[in-house]
Amino acid sequence: MRLEGSCHCKAVRFSLESAQPFPFMRCYCSICRKTAGSGGYAINLAGDNRSLMIDGRENISVYQAQLDDGTISSGQRNFCKFCGTALWLWDPNWPDLIHPHASAIDSELPVPPEHVHMLLDSKASWVEIDARPRDKQFQGYPDESLAQWHERLGLTR
Repeated sequence: MRLEGSCHCKAVRFSLESAQPFPFMRCYCSICRKTAGSGGYAINLAGDNRSLMIDGRENISVYQAQLDDGTISSGQRNFCKFCGTALWLWDPNWPDLIHPHASAIDSELPVPPEHVHMLLDSKASWVEIDARPRDKQFQGYPDESLAQWHERLGLTR
């Protein structure tokens, strides 16, 4: 599926191909929550980095989070330097993969049949988990990757 996205002020527009376009995984970690969260979590998709097209690349800044152990994350969180919109995460450890934030996607996204709530051990105390009967919850990382979840449910496009 071709995904089109942008920041709030439209200084950055982008597109990419995604075989995993269902916005199902809600990350409650402190990094996602503080850099891109709404409702206390962020939702990331998966896409093919080789297909990423960017208009307004000069308007992008990158943030690499400091981890609890004091090291710097290899993950590069790309955001608009004007309006602050979180756009995507890219990590050189997985160079072909990119994780656009669902909140930055302008294309109509499919509604997921279930959700995964992850890194609940980092959840802010004020956040209430809106879990449905089929949803799965994890204190840490889930058992399945984005691709495996899509494959299990027959949702890969």
